[in-house]
Amino acid sequence: MKRRAGEREKSMKKKKLLEELGKDRLPYMTPVDADFHQLWKSRYSKLIFRKSDTVPEELHQMVQEAFLTLREHDCFFQDLVRIKGKDFVTPVSRILIGNPGYTYKYLNTRLFTVPWPTVGYDIKYCSPQIHDVCKALIRLNDYLHIEAVKALQNLVETKEINDTTVIDGEQNFATSLAEKESISKDESSCCVQADNYISLKNRTSYNMTLLNYMDPLQMLYLKQEPYFGMGDMAVSWHHDENLVERSTVAVYSYSCEGSAMAESDEEILKGRDPAVWHVGLKVAWDIETPGLAMPLHQGDCYLMLDDLNMTHQHCVLAGFSPRFSSTHRVADCSRGTLEYIFGQCELALQNLQTDLDSVALSLKSLETAVIKQVEEIHNEVEFEWLRQFWFQGKRYLKCTDWWLKPIAKLEEFWRKMEIM
Repeated sequence: MKRRAGEREKSMKKKKLLEELGKDRLPYMTPVDADFHQLWKSRYSKLIFRKSDTVPEELHQMVQEAFLTLREHDCFFQDLVRIKGKDFVTPVSRILIGNPGYTYKYLNTRLFTVPWPTVGYDIKYCSPQIHDVCKALIRLNDYLHIEAVKALQNLVETKEINDTTVIDGEQNFATSLAEKESISKDESSCCVQADNYISLKNRTSYNMTLLNYMDPLQMLYLKQEPYFGMGDMAVSWHHDENLVERSTVAVYSYSCEGSAMAESDEEILKGRDPAVWHVGLKVAWDIETPGLAMPLHQGDCYLMLDDLNMTHQHCVLAGFSPRFSSTHRVADCSRGTLEYIFGQCELALQNLQTDLDSVALSLKSLETAVIKQVEEIHNEVEFEWLRQFWFQGKRYLKCTDWWLKPIAKLEEFWRKMEIM
């Protein structure tokens, strides 16, 4: 119900905004515009950009080889998602890689991680190449975590976080991160700064990456950006869903430039170069602030810090060449891990008992609240996990069979609840 209400509200806002615009288009800026950097600094300061030459060359090579390996093994998949009650196949193909037993849900679709190498987990990959892919992506994950911590430290030091919910101590916690050994001896001060360190770590400790791939020339149709006239969109305007509040999103972009896919040779170009991929940003539901279109080249990275994902929307504008991206996120997995759903199953099965003489199964309690709770968990296992896995999650068997055992365990729990 909440999701439907949110979709209705979003639809109404979009309709109102388009009505206000009429046939006009809002202004937006690219780096060729004189006021671009002033706009970026004043209204989009929590977007941090890292050019490819700042990233270690060895990491570039590992990650880009990983992308190409996944494509060669046909491991990118288009998702069936539901928007406003209608089913759509995404134009972008995706695969989720991350912590073992984690899932990520967007647009009513649950994705299951291909687990990256993790201490304490026995993960068998379908080939050494897939193992190398996951190893490369966890290396990238660690690198982007460090970059996100640095960026947040700098953001605090320059006093660009002004949200009233940020406690006073947080204004100084960047120093404590860099010099944790010299934290004040005052006990209360220690507690505040330690809490801030934990908060920062939680907001940058990525537990998964959603990888994307699209070749625009293979698409029959791409939706046009409706507010600014920015051209073809690979991904429409949105906030990333189901993330830990105020957590950073980090993106590594790799467009297969070269051959015939160089920048446009048109002498006069108004707005962005349509041959080049861009990330677009705008202040959510705002018609006063110009939008931003940032070009993305091979190996460029960008970070969306703090509450940027909440206060702004972003889209991905297609170029001419195929493009991969790795989008690292701190997903809110309070209801999206095996640990959680197994715990729910065990809670439900506490109401099931076995008669010692007849070995027959019976319920301990017939109270309405207890029966209702069991049925809700039963439905959650079936519709949020089992059906989702067997419909789309099993595609990842191309990479690993790791999920088969836990899914079999969930099916056993489901059968017991079915008896109840």
